[in-house]
Amino acid sequence: MAIQRMDNVGIVVEDMDAAIAFFVELGMELEGRAQVEGPVADQCTGLDGVRCDIAMVRTPDGHSRLELAKYRSPAAISAGPRNPPHNIVGTHRVMFAVDDLEDTVARLRPFGGELVGEIARFEDSYLLCYVRGPEGVIVGLAEELH
Repeated sequence: MAIQRMDNVGIVVEDMDAAIAFFVELGMELEGRAQVEGPVADQCTGLDGVRCDIAMVRTPDGHSRLELAKYRSPAAISAGPRNPPHNIVGTHRVMFAVDDLEDTVARLRPFGGELVGEIARFEDSYLLCYVRGPEGVIVGLAEELH
């Protein structure tokens, strides 16, 4: 049996409202918020006493989603440096296609978005960059050049 699709990517956050605001400014849509707890949450995560606020945001085309999670219990723990470089094993990077890369970067700055390197041009095909978003997650942005 093959997989049907990728359903979502999960990101643990400390500030749920700031994370939602960042991804909504990027162009995602808030699908909903809920609290998860109980035996199923404990079994699935391998943790005891899970109580977690979640928010699901989706891309405008409806095909991709991020699940933002704020753990109330047990408390979230740090996996390493707050702003790790891009080459750390297991580093999260989520890539989005955007209409106007420079405008997108400018709009994300007031929401904590900062360039990791610089905006780069790949041949005559793409403008590319990485932006550090909520909780240090690296968000890739790509603008296809026509």
